[in-house]
Amino acid sequence: MSCFPETIAVVGVPGAGKTTVCRILSGRIRHRYINYGDLMLKIATERSMAGTREELFSLPLEDQHGIWLEAASRIQGTGCVLVDLHGLDQSPQGYIVSLPVEFIDPDLIIILESDPLTVLERRMADTRKRIIETPESLREHMEMLRLSMAVCAALKGSALSIVSHRDPETTAKKIIGIIESLGDR
Repeated sequence: MSCFPETIAVVGVPGAGKTTVCRILSGRIRHRYINYGDLMLKIATERSMAGTREELFSLPLEDQHGIWLEAASRIQGTGCVLVDLHGLDQSPQGYIVSLPVEFIDPDLIIILESDPLTVLERRMADTRKRIIETPESLREHMEMLRLSMAVCAALKGSALSIVSHRDPETTAKKIIGIIESLGDR
């Protein structure tokens, strides 16, 4: 069964609401849903390198990069896929583009954005260890994500949409409208 856009990447800063929205979308569109972080953890577990996300992201960057590449190669060529990932990660060294455009050709990149204070509130409720951000540094992260994804979209010929997220159901409907406007059949 064909679909277009075939590969959809939903990106956003941690806490933007990507996973919640993607789970809703996965029940409403024909695309296979893949959470990139979950796939990376699965690979790390298969390799007996980590059993939790915290352990995974405590590995040396070289090992994390190898797992990231393996995840990308597993997704490569998968038709009708919805990929949930950050798109741009922060590390103590700076920002790292984490949309693997060398392997994955997204037809559509959706940047999911939430109000920075809402994102920070969600992160406080999350048990994951994350880089601590202020509203100002989070705004910078969001701006850098926009710039990075604009470059990725230009390089790959992808459509790019920025979707403001307040309510998961409403946001999912907005994204379905974008998908349909691109010709999902």
